[in-house]
Amino acid sequence: MYLKSIELSGFKSFGKKTELVFGSPIASIVGPNGSGKSNVAEGFRFVLGEQSMKSMRSKRGEDLIWGGSPALPRSNRASVRVTFDNAKRLLDIDFSEVVIERVVHRDGQNEYLLNGS
Repeated sequence: MYLKSIELSGFKSFGKKTELVFGSPIASIVGPNGSGKSNVAEGFRFVLGEQSMKSMRSKRGEDLIWGGSPALPRSNRASVRVTFDNAKRLLDIDFSEVVIERVVHRDGQNEYLLNGS
């Protein structure tokens, strides 16, 4: 099992949908200061169920949602979706690909989805 991709939409500094695809078992995320590297790591922890807003450099769930810019208005929700290759069935689920998604809304509600359900 390995991480195939992570998709961030409206999460912190990712106002537009952004997908990072990992084509090999070893990958790195590099970039200049302020490019969102830490936000990718926090998005990964968020989708896997992190409950501590403090550890994600936030005070409440609303702080995780894109706040807007002159070019792109603020979002009402943020979502992070990770896709795992489960061909070797390391996860005890009868799918060769497992997609985990978490959505947070401005009113504080959270949704957790496994393969879209």
